[in-house]
Amino acid sequence: MNGSARRKELTRLAASLFVQQGYDRTTVRMLAKEMGIKPGSLFHHFKDKQEILAAVIEEGTQNALTVARAALDRCEATPQARLTAMARAHLETLFADRNAHVVALFEWRRLDSAASTHLRHLRDAYETLWIQVVDDALAAGLLRGDRFLVVRFVLGALNWTVRWYDPQGARTTDELADELVAMIRRG
Repeated sequence: MNGSARRKELTRLAASLFVQQGYDRTTVRMLAKEMGIKPGSLFHHFKDKQEILAAVIEEGTQNALTVARAALDRCEATPQARLTAMARAHLETLFADRNAHVVALFEWRRLDSAASTHLRHLRDAYETLWIQVVDDALAAGLLRGDRFLVVRFVLGALNWTVRWYDPQGARTTDELADELVAMIRRG
């Protein structure tokens, strides 16, 4: 997708509106107003509202994948360090780019089949990182259980923090990630 600075700015504004109003209730007119452009001008940057939704999810997922890979590259190669690094990276991206991630979590089902197919490779690549990390932790005896369920449990717990965690509160996202890893660790 087009990676121009203006398009990225418009994508971020759309993400905010989708979080506030929901994808279905957000109109093209509302998007244009939020973006400070005429409704017709919106189509200079995007084909339609569906493409805007796809751009929001793509940007958020790509950022999460980039941050997660970098975190794994920087950490020790132990299963514990890799699991902690992934949890920290997940929360970092979740709260650094909250709107895009909330949209991805709660509006993915609104993607048409073409957009869903296009974006599935990014989602699958991110999930593959988690599977590798969880497999290593399971093999080392750090975690126990079914890989599929462990991955879903961990991602579900991390993702749900958007509903209750206050980034200005007493715990940092790193402390929160460390606490989650400590809770699920076999010991």
